[in-house]
Amino acid sequence: MLGTCCYILSAAETDACIVIDPGDEPDRIRDAAGGKKIGAILLTHGHFDHIGAAGALMGPDTELYIHPLDAPMLSNSRLNAGMGLLGRHITAPAPTKFFRDGEDLFISGIHLRVLHTPGHTPGSICLIADGAIFTGDTLFEFGYGRTDLPGGNPDDMSRSLEKLMPLTRGLEIYPGHGG
Repeated sequence: MLGTCCYILSAAETDACIVIDPGDEPDRIRDAAGGKKIGAILLTHGHFDHIGAAGALMGPDTELYIHPLDAPMLSNSRLNAGMGLLGRHITAPAPTKFFRDGEDLFISGIHLRVLHTPGHTPGSICLIADGAIFTGDTLFEFGYGRTDLPGGNPDDMSRSLEKLMPLTRGLEIYPGHGG
């Protein structure tokens, strides 16, 4: 209904994959993973439409990553806009790992670099991986994420977009909506 993009990254040599922003439809996501174990769920931010299927996808060894500034949104449907926009309580499990700006991660055979890009939410992040950038709701193909939801900040968004501009040249952009 909301057109949230969920991405599955997988290296051929591993039996695990990464899921980015599982907003809904956990069975469809599992099917798309092609039988691979979900090694990690990476949340670009804490809004309900990017976290809704995280709990259903978690396995005993699945890591759940989010920036610490957005962690409170996982258990609070007022902060994650679920109540405000849908009138529904949508939550996710507590994170097992936190992103840090500039951090290099190697998860399930995939190398990722974390960029903290506040503005849409205080803890919004983007992930760069081998010629691609996963921007959540920070950057879209023809625009950027809204700043009028809880935690949004237009000044932070402006600074984040300035930070991203030189980095995105030559990268394929995978946004949180409309990709």
